[in-house]
Amino acid sequence: MTECCQQQSWSMEEVEQILDAYQGQSSALIEVLHQVQHVVGYLPREIQVKIAKALDVSLGEVYSVISFYSNFNIKPKGKHQICVCKGTACYVKGSPEILQRLEKELDIEAGDTTDDGKYSLEVVRCLGACGLGPVMTVDGNAHGSLKPEKAVAILQKYN
Repeated sequence: MTECCQQQSWSMEEVEQILDAYQGQSSALIEVLHQVQHVVGYLPREIQVKIAKALDVSLGEVYSVISFYSNFNIKPKGKHQICVCKGTACYVKGSPEILQRLEKELDIEAGDTTDDGKYSLEVVRCLGACGLGPVMTVDGNAHGSLKPEKAVAILQKYN
């Protein structure tokens, strides 16, 4: 078993089943990426190589699609997903300070996951709750009218 599989709760057989269903179908690349990421949680290089071979496309093409679309991840995500809105309304109400405080608290930058795998921090352009700005979500739960310390206190509930 590869190092990739040893660290995950999924099996390579699940990935192979998806790849077998789309063998040689280069036009199915995006669909395959979605399905495999759903199983694995992200798209590590080892998996990208397998997808490229199965669909008969270059590794560069696989990576270019992954890197173009924000829904695909090449790094594992944390147990808790934090999204900080930096849309216009949230931005002018202080979301940069919220983000900066969370980065300091978690010792990561936006787009990263904590070393313990507990939190992933992302920036989004709008969460659709402009009247509550600045807003962040944790595991899809919205928290508004934030100040930096309030944002940190909210994370304590997810320990």
